[in-house]
Amino acid sequence: MGTTTPHYRLGPARRFANRFMAGLVKAGLGPRHDYLLTTRGRRSGLERTTPVTLVEAADGRFLVAPYGAVSWVHNARAGGRVTLRRGRRAETCTAVELGPQEAAPVLRQYLAEVAIVRPFFEVSADSTLEEVAAEAPRHPVFRLEPEG
Repeated sequence: MGTTTPHYRLGPARRFANRFMAGLVKAGLGPRHDYLLTTRGRRSGLERTTPVTLVEAADGRFLVAPYGAVSWVHNARAGGRVTLRRGRRAETCTAVELGPQEAAPVLRQYLAEVAIVRPFFEVSADSTLEEVAAEAPRHPVFRLEPEG
């Protein structure tokens, strides 16, 4: 794999887009798979929130890190728990990170459903599962298991 994919940067335009989407999701609007993800900072202990798009499949719900191991990924790995909010609903889930082979079909579905992230991948929804599995370590995937 080459280095043709752009590196994710949280610049002013993306901050604005995240705030806009967060407002929609907080009001219970926007695409139905969009949520506000809250993790506890692994160092600060403070809660951090960002909008995310889940993959919902017959075998569960999955959280994908399209931009790589960003802060929420490190926090989810360290704490093992995340909170999802949409409108007035909130739920706490255990986040279990998947290996490349398990993550490949989830990533492929994610690429088919979420067009905005495609430039950050070196594979596509049409790639083989083997090709997607080779890319999977760059894009962590978590299975979400409801608590309680």
